[in-house]
Amino acid sequence: MSVNVLCIGDVMLDVIARIDVSPQKINFGSDTASRISTNGGGAAGNVAAWLTRTSAKSTIVSHVGDDPAGAALIAEFDSLGVAHENLLTPGESSGVVVVLVDSSGERTMFPDKGANSNLTIADLPPLDNYQAVYISGYALLNPLSRPGVLAMIEKVRADSIPIYFDPASVGAMRDVSDKEIHQWFSMMNVLFLNEEESIFLTGLVDIERALDYLLEYSEVVVIKRGSQGAIAKARGYDSISVSAISATVVDTTGAGDSFAAGFIAAFASKHDLTAAMTAGTELAAQCVAIVGGRPRVGAAI
Repeated sequence: MSVNVLCIGDVMLDVIARIDVSPQKINFGSDTASRISTNGGGAAGNVAAWLTRTSAKSTIVSHVGDDPAGAALIAEFDSLGVAHENLLTPGESSGVVVVLVDSSGERTMFPDKGANSNLTIADLPPLDNYQAVYISGYALLNPLSRPGVLAMIEKVRADSIPIYFDPASVGAMRDVSDKEIHQWFSMMNVLFLNEEESIFLTGLVDIERALDYLLEYSEVVVIKRGSQGAIAKARGYDSISVSAISATVVDTTGAGDSFAAGFIAAFASKHDLTAAMTAGTELAAQCVAIVGGRPRVGAAI
Protein backbone atom coordinates (compact mmCIF):
# COMPACT_ATOMS: atom_id res chain seq x y z
CA MET A 1 0.00 0.00 0.00
CA SER A 2 1.38 3.41 -0.98
CA VAL A 3 1.23 5.98 1.80
CA ASN A 4 0.97 9.76 1.70
CA VAL A 5 3.25 11.47 4.21
CA LEU A 6 2.96 15.05 5.44
CA CYS A 7 6.35 16.52 6.41
CA ILE A 8 6.30 19.52 8.75
CA GLY A 9 9.35 21.57 9.58
CA ASP A 10 12.37 23.23 8.08
CA VAL A 11 13.44 23.85 4.49
CA MET A 12 16.90 25.28 3.97
CA LEU A 13 19.43 26.01 1.27
CA ASP A 14 22.60 24.09 2.18
CA VAL A 15 25.87 25.78 1.26
CA ILE A 16 28.30 22.89 1.55
CA ALA A 17 32.03 23.44 1.93
CA ARG A 18 34.07 20.24 1.59
CA ILE A 19 37.64 20.35 2.87
CA ASP A 20 40.34 17.73 2.44
CA VAL A 21 41.91 18.29 5.86
CA SER A 22 40.82 17.62 9.43
CA PRO A 23 39.14 20.51 11.31
CA GLN A 24 42.33 21.01 13.33
CA LYS A 25 44.15 21.97 10.13
CA ILE A 26 41.73 24.72 9.04
CA ASN A 27 43.61 28.00 8.58
CA PHE A 28 41.41 30.13 10.82
CA GLY A 29 41.76 33.82 9.96
CA SER A 30 43.11 32.90 6.53
CA ASP A 31 42.26 30.62 3.57
CA THR A 32 41.65 26.88 3.44
CA ALA A 33 41.05 25.27 0.04
CA SER A 34 37.56 23.78 -0.35
CA ARG A 35 34.97 22.60 -2.83
CA ILE A 36 31.70 24.51 -2.59
CA SER A 37 28.24 23.34 -3.69
CA THR A 38 24.68 24.38 -2.95
CA ASN A 39 21.86 21.92 -2.29
CA GLY A 40 18.35 21.91 -0.88
CA GLY A 41 18.33 21.00 2.79
CA GLY A 42 16.50 21.16 6.11
CA ALA A 43 15.41 17.97 7.86
CA ALA A 44 11.74 18.12 6.85
CA GLY A 45 12.60 19.06 3.29
CA ASN A 46 15.14 16.25 3.08
CA VAL A 47 12.70 13.64 4.38
CA ALA A 48 10.05 14.81 1.93
CA ALA A 49 12.58 14.63 -0.90
CA TRP A 50 13.80 11.12 -0.06
CA LEU A 51 10.23 9.87 0.31
CA THR A 52 9.89 10.46 -3.44
CA ARG A 53 12.51 7.73 -3.89
CA THR A 54 10.24 5.21 -2.15
CA SER A 55 6.73 3.98 -2.87
CA ALA A 56 5.32 6.83 -0.78
CA LYS A 57 4.14 10.32 -1.70
CA SER A 58 5.13 13.42 0.24
CA THR A 59 3.94 16.95 0.95
CA ILE A 60 6.09 19.61 2.63
CA VAL A 61 4.69 22.17 5.09
CA SER A 62 7.23 24.94 5.56
CA HIS A 63 8.19 28.40 4.29
CA VAL A 64 10.84 29.87 2.01
CA GLY A 65 11.44 33.51 1.17
CA ASP A 66 10.90 35.39 -2.09
CA ASP A 67 14.59 35.34 -2.92
CA PRO A 68 16.81 33.32 -5.28
CA ALA A 69 17.29 30.62 -2.64
CA GLY A 70 13.52 30.24 -2.26
CA ALA A 71 13.01 30.01 -6.01
CA ALA A 72 15.66 27.29 -6.24
CA LEU A 73 14.14 25.31 -3.35
CA ILE A 74 10.64 25.42 -4.84
CA ALA A 75 11.96 24.38 -8.26
CA GLU A 76 13.78 21.43 -6.69
CA PHE A 77 10.65 20.23 -4.88
CA ASP A 78 8.70 20.48 -8.12
CA SER A 79 11.35 18.49 -10.00
CA LEU A 80 11.49 15.79 -7.31
CA GLY A 81 7.72 15.48 -7.07
CA VAL A 82 7.23 16.87 -3.56
CA ALA A 83 3.81 18.50 -3.18
CA HIS A 84 3.50 21.87 -1.42
CA GLU A 85 1.11 24.76 -0.79
CA ASN A 86 1.78 28.30 0.45
CA LEU A 87 5.51 27.61 0.61
CA LEU A 88 6.53 31.11 -0.49
CA THR A 89 6.45 33.91 2.10
CA PRO A 90 6.76 37.39 0.52
CA GLY A 91 9.18 39.78 2.18
CA GLU A 92 11.12 37.04 4.00
CA SER A 93 14.55 35.49 3.49
CA SER A 94 14.89 31.75 2.97
CA GLY A 95 16.60 29.63 5.58
CA VAL A 96 20.25 28.96 4.81
CA VAL A 97 22.73 26.63 6.50
CA VAL A 98 26.48 26.56 5.93
CA VAL A 99 27.65 22.93 6.15
CA LEU A 100 31.32 22.19 6.72
CA VAL A 101 32.22 18.64 5.62
CA ASP A 102 35.67 17.49 6.77
CA SER A 103 37.99 14.84 5.37
CA SER A 104 36.17 12.03 7.25
CA GLY A 105 32.75 13.00 5.86
CA GLU A 106 31.57 14.43 9.19
CA ARG A 107 29.53 17.61 8.96
CA THR A 108 29.24 20.73 11.13
CA MET A 109 26.34 23.12 10.48
CA PHE A 110 25.76 26.84 10.93
CA PRO A 111 22.03 27.51 10.36
CA ASP A 112 19.98 30.69 9.84
CA LYS A 113 16.28 29.73 10.09
CA GLY A 114 14.88 32.59 7.99
CA ALA A 115 11.28 32.07 6.81
CA ASN A 116 11.05 28.74 8.67
CA SER A 117 10.18 30.71 11.81
CA ASN A 118 6.77 31.69 10.42
CA LEU A 119 4.90 28.35 10.64
CA THR A 120 1.37 28.61 12.03
CA ILE A 121 -1.67 26.33 12.29
CA ALA A 122 -3.00 28.06 9.15
CA ASP A 123 -0.27 26.29 7.17
CA LEU A 124 -1.65 22.83 7.98
CA PRO A 125 -3.55 21.39 4.99
CA PRO A 126 -6.64 19.15 5.30
CA LEU A 127 -5.48 15.83 6.74
CA ASP A 128 -7.96 13.49 5.06
CA ASN A 129 -5.50 11.93 2.61
CA TYR A 130 -2.46 11.45 4.89
CA GLN A 131 -1.49 8.20 6.60
CA ALA A 132 1.63 9.49 8.38
CA VAL A 133 3.10 12.80 9.57
CA TYR A 134 6.81 13.53 10.01
CA ILE A 135 7.84 16.45 12.22
CA SER A 136 11.36 17.82 12.39
CA GLY A 137 12.58 18.73 15.84
CA TYR A 138 14.02 21.96 14.48
CA ALA A 139 10.46 23.27 14.07
CA LEU A 140 9.72 22.72 17.78
CA LEU A 141 13.15 23.85 18.97
CA ASN A 142 12.65 27.19 17.21
CA PRO A 143 10.66 29.28 19.75
CA LEU A 144 9.09 31.34 16.95
CA SER A 145 7.56 28.37 15.13
CA ARG A 146 6.88 26.25 18.24
CA PRO A 147 3.32 27.49 19.03
CA GLY A 148 2.16 26.86 15.47
CA VAL A 149 3.72 23.40 15.29
CA LEU A 150 2.25 22.39 18.68
CA ALA A 151 -1.18 23.42 17.37
CA MET A 152 -0.57 21.28 14.27
CA ILE A 153 0.37 18.30 16.45
CA GLU A 154 -2.85 18.67 18.44
CA LYS A 155 -4.88 18.58 15.21
CA VAL A 156 -2.95 15.59 13.81
CA ARG A 157 -3.42 13.66 17.05
CA ALA A 158 -7.14 14.44 17.03
CA ASP A 159 -7.29 12.84 13.59
CA SER A 160 -5.40 9.76 14.90
CA ILE A 161 -2.61 10.00 12.32
CA PRO A 162 0.71 8.48 13.48
CA ILE A 163 3.45 11.05 14.08
CA TYR A 164 7.13 10.31 13.41
CA PHE A 165 9.47 12.71 15.21
CA ASP A 166 13.19 13.44 15.06
CA PRO A 167 14.24 15.80 17.88
CA ALA A 168 17.12 17.13 15.74
CA SER A 169 20.38 18.21 17.32
CA VAL A 170 21.91 18.18 20.78
CA GLY A 171 23.13 21.74 20.27
CA ALA A 172 19.60 23.05 19.74
CA MET A 173 18.08 20.90 22.50
CA ARG A 174 20.29 22.53 25.12
CA ASP A 175 18.06 25.61 24.95
CA VAL A 176 14.89 23.68 25.97
CA SER A 177 14.16 21.98 29.29
CA ASP A 178 14.15 18.19 29.56
CA LYS A 179 10.59 18.36 30.85
CA GLU A 180 9.36 20.13 27.73
CA ILE A 181 11.17 17.75 25.39
CA HIS A 182 9.67 14.77 27.23
CA GLN A 183 6.22 16.33 26.85
CA TRP A 184 6.81 16.49 23.09
CA PHE A 185 7.89 12.84 23.05
CA SER A 186 4.63 11.78 24.68
CA MET A 187 2.76 13.29 21.70
CA MET A 188 4.65 11.16 19.15
CA ASN A 189 4.18 7.58 17.95
CA VAL A 190 7.70 6.94 16.65
CA LEU A 191 10.95 8.62 17.74
CA PHE A 192 14.14 8.82 15.66
CA LEU A 193 17.38 9.66 17.49
CA ASN A 194 21.07 9.13 17.01
CA GLU A 195 23.27 7.77 19.79
CA GLU A 196 24.52 11.19 20.88
CA GLU A 197 20.95 12.44 21.21
CA SER A 198 19.80 9.34 23.11
CA ILE A 199 22.63 9.73 25.65
CA PHE A 200 21.94 13.45 26.02
CA LEU A 201 18.21 12.92 26.58
CA THR A 202 18.38 9.87 28.82
CA GLY A 203 21.77 10.12 30.50
CA LEU A 204 22.24 6.44 29.65
CA VAL A 205 25.15 5.01 27.67
CA ASP A 206 23.58 1.53 27.64
CA ILE A 207 21.52 1.59 24.46
CA GLU A 208 18.98 -1.02 25.63
CA ARG A 209 18.28 0.97 28.79
CA ALA A 210 17.99 4.15 26.72
CA LEU A 211 15.41 2.46 24.48
CA ASP A 212 13.36 1.36 27.50
CA TYR A 213 13.54 4.85 28.99
CA LEU A 214 12.28 6.48 25.79
CA LEU A 215 9.56 3.85 25.33
CA GLU A 216 7.89 5.30 28.42
CA TYR A 217 6.96 8.24 26.20
CA SER A 218 6.55 6.83 22.69
CA GLU A 219 5.36 3.53 21.21
CA VAL A 220 8.40 2.91 18.98
CA VAL A 221 11.97 4.21 19.38
CA VAL A 222 14.67 4.02 16.71
CA ILE A 223 18.30 4.88 17.48
CA LYS A 224 20.49 5.46 14.45
CA ARG A 225 24.10 4.31 14.88
CA GLY A 226 25.81 5.52 11.72
CA SER A 227 28.21 2.92 10.35
CA GLN A 228 26.89 0.42 12.93
CA GLY A 229 23.37 0.50 11.48
CA ALA A 230 20.38 1.05 13.75
CA ILE A 231 18.52 -0.46 16.68
CA ALA A 232 14.81 -0.13 17.43
CA LYS A 233 12.27 -1.34 19.92
CA ALA A 234 8.49 -1.30 20.19
CA ARG A 235 6.64 -1.51 23.49
CA GLY A 236 6.22 -5.11 24.60
CA TYR A 237 8.80 -6.52 22.17
CA ASP A 238 12.52 -7.24 22.08
CA SER A 239 14.87 -4.80 20.39
CA ILE A 240 15.85 -5.34 16.74
CA SER A 241 19.17 -4.37 15.18
CA VAL A 242 20.13 -4.03 11.53
CA SER A 243 23.58 -3.45 10.08
CA ALA A 244 24.50 -0.50 7.92
CA ILE A 245 24.84 -1.16 4.21
CA SER A 246 28.39 -0.74 2.92
CA ALA A 247 28.86 2.49 1.00
CA THR A 248 31.62 4.88 0.01
CA VAL A 249 30.97 7.81 2.33
CA VAL A 250 31.20 11.13 0.51
CA ASP A 251 29.01 13.30 2.74
CA THR A 252 26.90 12.33 5.79
CA THR A 253 24.59 15.35 5.42
CA GLY A 254 21.00 14.11 5.39
CA ALA A 255 21.85 10.50 6.27
CA GLY A 256 19.43 10.44 9.20
CA ASP A 257 16.74 12.13 7.12
CA SER A 258 17.02 9.59 4.31
CA PHE A 259 16.89 6.78 6.90
CA ALA A 260 13.70 8.30 8.33
CA ALA A 261 12.13 8.51 4.86
CA GLY A 262 12.85 4.87 4.07
CA PHE A 263 11.64 3.77 7.50
CA ILE A 264 8.39 5.77 7.36
CA ALA A 265 7.46 4.60 3.86
CA ALA A 266 7.90 0.95 4.88
CA PHE A 267 6.54 1.06 8.43
CA ALA A 268 3.44 3.08 7.57
CA SER A 269 2.46 0.54 4.92
CA LYS A 270 3.51 -2.79 6.51
CA HIS A 271 4.07 -2.13 10.25
CA ASP A 272 7.09 -4.44 10.06
CA LEU A 273 9.88 -2.98 12.21
CA THR A 274 12.70 -5.05 10.70
CA ALA A 275 11.62 -4.29 7.14
CA ALA A 276 11.31 -0.59 7.95
CA MET A 277 14.80 -0.43 9.45
CA THR A 278 16.25 -2.27 6.46
CA ALA A 279 14.53 0.17 4.11
CA GLY A 280 15.97 3.05 6.12
CA THR A 281 19.53 1.76 5.91
CA GLU A 282 19.18 1.15 2.16
CA LEU A 283 18.14 4.75 1.53
CA ALA A 284 20.81 6.11 3.89
CA ALA A 285 23.49 4.22 1.93
CA GLN A 286 22.36 6.07 -1.19
CA CYS A 287 22.45 9.40 0.63
CA VAL A 288 25.98 9.21 2.06
CA ALA A 289 27.38 8.29 -1.35
CA ILE A 290 26.48 11.72 -2.80
CA VAL A 291 27.09 15.34 -1.84
CA GLY A 292 24.12 16.98 -0.13
CA GLY A 293 21.15 15.87 1.90
CA ARG A 294 18.70 15.11 -0.92
CA PRO A 295 18.47 12.78 -3.92
CA ARG A 296 19.64 14.22 -7.18
CA VAL A 297 16.97 15.62 -9.44
CA GLY A 298 16.36 13.21 -12.31
CA ALA A 299 18.01 10.24 -10.57
CA ALA A 300 16.15 6.95 -10.85
CA ILE A 301 14.05 5.66 -7.97
